[in-house]
Amino acid sequence: MVESRGQHKQILLLAYQSFGIVYGDLSTSPLYVYKSTFSGRLRHYQNEETIFGAFSLIFWTFTIIPLFKYVVIMLSADDNGEGGTFALYSLLCRHAKFSLLPNHQQADEELSKYHSPCLSNRNVPPSAFKRFLERHKKTRTALLLVVLFGASMVIGDGILTPSISVLSSIEGLKVRATKLHDSTVVVISCAVLVGLFALQHRGTHKVAFLFAPVVFVWLLSIAAIGIYNVIEWNPRIYQALSPYYIYKFFRDTGKDGWISLGGILLCITGAEAMFADLGHFTAASIRVAFSCVIYPCLVLQYMGQAAFLSKNFSALPISFYASIPEPLFWPVFVIATLAAIVASQAIISATFSIVKQCHALGCFPRVKVVHTSRWIRGQIYIPEINWILMVLTLAVTIGFQDTTLIGNAYGMACIGVTFVTTWLMTLVIIFVWNKSLIFALLFLLFFGSIEILYISSSCMKMLKGGWVPLVLSVVFMAVMYVWHYGTRRKYLYDLQNKVSMKLILALGPSLGIVRVPGIGLIYTELVTGVPAIFSHFITNLPAFHQVVVFVCIKSVPVPYVSDKERYLIGRTGPKAYRMYRCIVRYGYKDVYKNDEDFEYNLVMSIAEFIQLEAEGCGTSDGSVDGRMAVVRASEKFGTRLAMSEIGTEDSSCSSPPTTMTVTTSNSATLQKFQSMYEQESTQLSQRRRVRFKVMDGDDMEPHVKEELLDLVEAKHAGIAYVIGHSYIKARRNSSFFKKFVVDVAYSFLRKNCRAPAVGLNIPHISLIEVGMNYHV
Repeated sequence: MVESRGQHKQILLLAYQSFGIVYGDLSTSPLYVYKSTFSGRLRHYQNEETIFGAFSLIFWTFTIIPLFKYVVIMLSADDNGEGGTFALYSLLCRHAKFSLLPNHQQADEELSKYHSPCLSNRNVPPSAFKRFLERHKKTRTALLLVVLFGASMVIGDGILTPSISVLSSIEGLKVRATKLHDSTVVVISCAVLVGLFALQHRGTHKVAFLFAPVVFVWLLSIAAIGIYNVIEWNPRIYQALSPYYIYKFFRDTGKDGWISLGGILLCITGAEAMFADLGHFTAASIRVAFSCVIYPCLVLQYMGQAAFLSKNFSALPISFYASIPEPLFWPVFVIATLAAIVASQAIISATFSIVKQCHALGCFPRVKVVHTSRWIRGQIYIPEINWILMVLTLAVTIGFQDTTLIGNAYGMACIGVTFVTTWLMTLVIIFVWNKSLIFALLFLLFFGSIEILYISSSCMKMLKGGWVPLVLSVVFMAVMYVWHYGTRRKYLYDLQNKVSMKLILALGPSLGIVRVPGIGLIYTELVTGVPAIFSHFITNLPAFHQVVVFVCIKSVPVPYVSDKERYLIGRTGPKAYRMYRCIVRYGYKDVYKNDEDFEYNLVMSIAEFIQLEAEGCGTSDGSVDGRMAVVRASEKFGTRLAMSEIGTEDSSCSSPPTTMTVTTSNSATLQKFQSMYEQESTQLSQRRRVRFKVMDGDDMEPHVKEELLDLVEAKHAGIAYVIGHSYIKARRNSSFFKKFVVDVAYSFLRKNCRAPAVGLNIPHISLIEVGMNYHV
């Protein structure tokens, strides 16, 4: 009983916190729904029947899509607790070979979160439909394009939501200051938007505790105002809950009523956030918050506005603020502005998250991802995206200066994301839930037909702002697909040009080169085999470190990878070669960090693997590129080597770098170079330094101890990071389209995004770049 009460309290607490993160956008929709609905020729039908029909449409749209589709069905299709477009795509790629990049490898499938036994029975034989989709590359490419289109629409939301939310809230000033010019409202809105984006780099964790109270007070306020308007103006409005009024609405308005659906659908803007932000909360908490607070409060507000408008047709352009009783105007105006800022903040953070997921799945150029909170997982900031969003948001606000036109664009973006989700959910029902094709088609036909009706209405407003999200989506989708295409071609080239293991074995333990003290970390995208970059290096410089580690930073199709499963260690070649493989796995919502702990964890993981291998848990001595082991899951991790931090009192290990006096004719130049080197060396020496020592044990075999000693000796000698500096070009016989994509578009993106070494946060003083030509 006590445990049950604790769970209920946790659900209620999460439900309360979700108001500021999940429902900010959805709760501010009453600011502009009725104005956008009656912005066209529908304003000529100013009678009670039309107002009742519009409210009936809002009520049933709000009930069918957010309540039935998202709350009842979609929240059950989570990916290990995560939701959103990429969560559905990740589920599909794990249960079927739909990904264009390899994701059914040992490095993926050894993850405990990779399989979802509760959702899928892997013993079920593949259907003919599944085999067809897996066999044909064009169908998998089409699926990827659909996902990228949905992601691009979410980014479009990140541009349009701040614009329409802030502008709609500030427009309330025109109710009290009738002489206030529209340009003044736009200037004030732009100032608020600039301030909002300028503060993004500080993160929101310090003020996030205010988000939920602001939205909660806003919801209670608009619900109370809605009840007041129903009682004061037209208590008969409850009759419009009957869908019969929808029939009467279309019977009387005809084509004009159908076109007005573009404004009606604005009542569900932000509904996608209930599924997309699932990872921050639980399905139960989101269901409780929506069913008990969001749904009744918004229905009461829409009902109250309809009751007010049915008796005050002239107030349609400013329907929300006009319906507020006189004494409550300024308090509600302040709360509305704060709620609009919270809604904008939530969608901006969601945009950062979706870009991060695109990047993790190889669909977005390298950008700087800053983790803004040490305590809250998922709080990130991307500078490049932040300033792009700000510029585009200001352009939309200044360019349109009208919430009606922005609403047309906003509605198109919203329904686009919703429609993509419906298609992906249909595939999840078939391939993940293993339900019948008929059940999936019923889901698609019911929700898809409703959404197509709204899409068709939005298309009629294409020239009145509806083109904005489509243009933005095409641009972002083109960038993401070009990057994904170039990444995939580069990976295939690496895969086809691996160094033959027969050649490596023929060279012997010395590899035909001089083995110098130290550890060489060779970064590669391959999870098996020796990459071409290694042979290219030793061909031009026939010397390498005594310990070689092929490091692969791999994004796996799961949201998060636990620290215990992050490192996958194996051996490349016989033991005498001292060549290892380390696959560092990150989920699509993990934030990659390469600090000094990476080196220590790597050495400890390799030591653990050496001992596990000797105990018969790893690869055998005769293996060439054998089975790998998740070493950090072992209970004995950290007991093979003793790790002690070097203090300043240890003069033998903490002395500053040796300096030399330069006395040559070029002394000025050389001294400048020397000072730069010493500065970098000083910065490097300030990092936490650790000394390893092999633990003595009577049960440790001599060859194991010898290998551990070699590893420790190499670590103390130093670590070098070897990474490819690639130049990618299409083959001469390639088509014009391929040459344009690879030589122009992909090359432009590579030159203007962050370098691989910067993205991997590799210490500059330890970096070695190897030039590589790729003819793909």
